[in-house]
Amino acid sequence: MEYRRLGRSGIQVSAIALGSWLTYGTVTEQETAKACIREAFEQGINHFDCANVYGSEPHAAEQFLSDALAPYNRSEYVLTTKAFWPVGPKPNQGGLSRKHLMDQVDKSLKALKTDYVDIFYCHRADPNTEIEETLSAIDDLVRQGKVLYGGISEWQPAQITEALLVQQRLQLNPLRASQPVYNLLNRYIEAGVLPICEQAGIGLVVFSPLAQGLLTGKYKKGQPAPEGSRAANAKVSGSIARMLNDRNLERVDKLAAVAGDLGITLSQLALAWVLRHKAISSALIGASRPEQIRENVKAVEVSLSQEILDRIEAILA
Repeated sequence: MEYRRLGRSGIQVSAIALGSWLTYGTVTEQETAKACIREAFEQGINHFDCANVYGSEPHAAEQFLSDALAPYNRSEYVLTTKAFWPVGPKPNQGGLSRKHLMDQVDKSLKALKTDYVDIFYCHRADPNTEIEETLSAIDDLVRQGKVLYGGISEWQPAQITEALLVQQRLQLNPLRASQPVYNLLNRYIEAGVLPICEQAGIGLVVFSPLAQGLLTGKYKKGQPAPEGSRAANAKVSGSIARMLNDRNLERVDKLAAVAGDLGITLSQLALAWVLRHKAISSALIGASRPEQIRENVKAVEVSLSQEILDRIEAILA
């Protein structure tokens, strides 16, 4: 396993991180999911991501993750969670207000059975709360020791820039993590988010590096989604269904040919491509079987030549 600094912080995170979105506490059987956590540790993964809204109900995935991590020393792994999305129907049960953040961090810590989380993400930007209020609340949580590093998820360049200016003006603890989507088929962060974060010392922990399974090659043009796949599961198929178009599937076939020429899997090619940029601290994968983790971690050993990168660019153009 390769370990990278989280931006300009001193913390080291595994280049491959394991997430809980759409898996733990929902569609993955508990014993299988626990086996995935065991495999992750055996493969050197020390970075585990969660959120208050993951799972069948608020904090369900956090509760499950805490049970799966119970055999391991807390100092050995990096644990994250998030807040923003509504956890109930009442007015103050969502967003990034001080009230909601303080409430949710306490509930997350209780669900995770820990005194602190290493990274706490603002799960989206909140147009209804002044950024000064949000960032001051995160700073207070850091000072209280409940959160070690503040982070953001899917904030746009203008929002990140404003946050950096506010933190400097108010002399707050700096943000150290950003969690945007990034993969071969979704590269929007390259234009603004990535260079801004790199300059500011904010480590990027990118989610959906395999485009929710599309970049594993399991989906084929003109064929139904394989049984047991995410696209075949009515509960979680919505977001991937939008990507399952002929153009993307044709690109995937060509990328698979590149991977074949290198003697690696398509998922390993996709992860190695994401990790080629050193501003990216971790690529966040999901897994429903331990063997998926074993396959994916091999991506850290893959080095892509300029010739291969040029072939990939030609396919994606």
